[in-house]
Amino acid sequence: MIRIGGAIALALVGPALAAQELANSAAIDAYLDRAVVETKIPGLVALVVDVDGVIYSHTAGRSNVAAGTPMSVDTIFNIASMTKPVAVAAIMMLVEEGKLSLDDPISKYVPEFADKPVMTEFDAETGTYETRPGAGEVTIRHLLSHSSGLSYPFSSATVARLSGGSFGFDATTLPLLFDPGTEWRYAGGIAVVGRVLERIEGKTLDVFLEERIFGPLRMTDTGYAVPSSERERVVAVHRMTDSGLVEAPVTGEVRSAVSADGGLYSTAPDYAKFIQLVLHRGLAPDGTRLLEARSLREMGRNQLGDVRVEIQDEPLPLLARAFPLGAGRDGFGLGFQVTGEHHDLDARAPGSLSWAGIFNTEFWIDPDNGIGAVLLMQYLPFYDQEAIDTLVGFEARVYEGLEGSR
Repeated sequence: MIRIGGAIALALVGPALAAQELANSAAIDAYLDRAVVETKIPGLVALVVDVDGVIYSHTAGRSNVAAGTPMSVDTIFNIASMTKPVAVAAIMMLVEEGKLSLDDPISKYVPEFADKPVMTEFDAETGTYETRPGAGEVTIRHLLSHSSGLSYPFSSATVARLSGGSFGFDATTLPLLFDPGTEWRYAGGIAVVGRVLERIEGKTLDVFLEERIFGPLRMTDTGYAVPSSERERVVAVHRMTDSGLVEAPVTGEVRSAVSADGGLYSTAPDYAKFIQLVLHRGLAPDGTRLLEARSLREMGRNQLGDVRVEIQDEPLPLLARAFPLGAGRDGFGLGFQVTGEHHDLDARAPGSLSWAGIFNTEFWIDPDNGIGAVLLMQYLPFYDQEAIDTLVGFEARVYEGLEGSR
């Protein structure tokens, strides 16, 4: 649960503010303000950190358009799949303790995965398919790197057809779409491993995260539930319909199901503390080691071999457009997309880590340049072109400012 009284300004690990600043912060402010005015984006929070503290922060637009509530740096967002890297960090703690191995077949813990067949033919009209025996077992490594053969309905036309487009559909009940390790397809496999963690530890994931990550990092505004006293800080979700963008007011209990693949609520300053954990190579603010540096290296290492991240299907365009950026170039680690080789000076360096949430929340971590950034919005569809254009423009200006400050 999110704790009341968390930091609402810019206090992160290390000093409250870093000495370094982006040389063009006013220009970035103007760009983000203009993005909200000229697009459908209701509001946003942007924040950049280095290993010592915040080097840039800005808000634009409204967190609740109907009420006229301005966006603030401590606005609480549903960060959805930005939960995944945090959960993988927790899973890696169990790997360090010898309680599981990345190369364990998941059937060791979830027998239903034993001898999973692979789909060979699919008839979209009838919804029927044919299968063959799989060429290998699904491992924990496959599930954490989205190379297991599973898929979400919004990233696979086949699964969308078989699930009726239901976001809550359990794709683990279907045959695999491909042999494990041979392709990349975005899926909910991290949730499966999260349930294994709960069985091993004898406690729910939210409790484990609070004890092992959120508490030590002082992430006081992060959890699967928001106290009623903090509800006014929660941003409203907007959804695209045939008649335009519609705001869903924040009412009643603000709570998500506890899962390793999504559901966390957080703020930009809080998530930046997790980013700084990575930049600090696993150290908490007080110097306590939460995660071994070798575990973070493994999380940031491309796990796909010669396979690359590929553009996903777009069967549910009101929920998600085709994604991700970097397809055909980037690899994928454990919970993180890993930036491939390129020569763009105004972009994150090769080897940078990133991912996103379905409501257009985004982050990246660039160890080579010693920075990380968060850009939070809260509307659907995921990867809406205006959201992505804003992300790309923000990133380019961050690196222009970084160069100008050196």
